[in-house]
Amino acid sequence: MANFAELRKFGLALPGVVEHPHMGQPSLRANGKMFALWWAPEKTTIMKLERHHQDMLFEVRPKIFTPCKVGTGRWSYVTISALDSAELQALVTEAWAQVVPKKISRAFL
Repeated sequence: MANFAELRKFGLALPGVVEHPHMGQPSLRANGKMFALWWAPEKTTIMKLERHHQDMLFEVRPKIFTPCKVGTGRWSYVTISALDSAELQALVTEAWAQVVPKKISRAFL
């Protein structure tokens, strides 16, 4: 069962990531762009996942992944307590790769 402490640990281990408050909640950012946010009122995480992956997750695991409108885009509410550590780490890395330049994410992945 994963938790926000693990999400933070996995995120801060990635190149260029910092923790920064957003609306009173901790968020993870790279290059000034947020890719994960702990949403304490709902006890969930909001993550910027790859669009096609999100669509699949919304369809096959709707109790864990649900759409979250962010600006003009769509992110994912993720119930991280339903994930194991390995899946959480993979999702954090995927979300990070959405906001960093491709040359950085390709070199790391």
